[in-house]
Amino acid sequence: MAVLVFGSVNMDLVTRTPRLPGAGETLMGTEFITTPGGKGANQAVALAKLGVPTQMIGRVGNDAFGQELLAGLRSVGVDTSGIEVDAAHHSGVAIITVAATGENQIIGVLGANGAVGQTELERLQHRLPGAKALLLQLEVSLEAVQAAAQAGRAAGVPVILDPAPVPPESIAHLYGTIDFLVPNEVEAGQLVGFPVTDRSSAMEAARLLQSRGVRTVIVKLGAQGAVCVTPEETFFTPAFAVEAVDTVAAGDAFAGGLVAGLVEGLPLRQAVVWGAAAGALAVTRIGAQVAMGDRATFDTFLRNHPG
Repeated sequence: MAVLVFGSVNMDLVTRTPRLPGAGETLMGTEFITTPGGKGANQAVALAKLGVPTQMIGRVGNDAFGQELLAGLRSVGVDTSGIEVDAAHHSGVAIITVAATGENQIIGVLGANGAVGQTELERLQHRLPGAKALLLQLEVSLEAVQAAAQAGRAAGVPVILDPAPVPPESIAHLYGTIDFLVPNEVEAGQLVGFPVTDRSSAMEAARLLQSRGVRTVIVKLGAQGAVCVTPEETFFTPAFAVEAVDTVAAGDAFAGGLVAGLVEGLPLRQAVVWGAAAGALAVTRIGAQVAMGDRATFDTFLRNHPG
């Protein structure tokens, strides 16, 4: 009865600088670290650290990064039996610059993630019976994501898509297979073709995306909160007030908290609060997977910050 996460596994190469560089500018950084990442793996870790049985399906290279990535997932309880070790491709990497404000810039190199395909889809098919949910992102091929979403829908498993990064081609053909679409404001704007900057424009974007076939749309607005549109209701969830030091993987933490709440049977409004709480915890720490809160920390945060 696990949550299945189908997607990317990366090693993040993170630099910290006083501010983000401009085009052609060289800045001296203040710190460099390597830390496990990838949107799929981040979301798997977020779920596992909240106590949700989680299986990751993806691909890493047969290299030092790949071994470290697998060990990191296993160390928090993620089942990695669905991850292929690929001798033909290096592990995926993300080069991340984080400013003192917490803002970031990211360049991803797919590596083995770009080869995710039939092998991983077959592993997904075997694991779908009895799964609690299927969580997808867009750091593997769109064709693989579409096939995974279709398989999840056919198996009657709730499908959640975090549409990041938004590809240059349309993803409209995915909407009919998605139960929950969870973009941030930038991604929502890219999907609908107009800027999403506040609660009102987020509502408009969510309703438009829902009209295209998605059952439920949740637009994350960072420190402004989140907007949710379902067939039955529309509501707004405020953000938790915290001091952000690093926004890397905040959206992945939100997805983990949201899905954890859903599989535990919470009403959607409370599950969105869980997502907001998990995201808030993550931005108070540096890094991606290491920033995800464990269940005890998460429960304490919720008790001290009632929503």
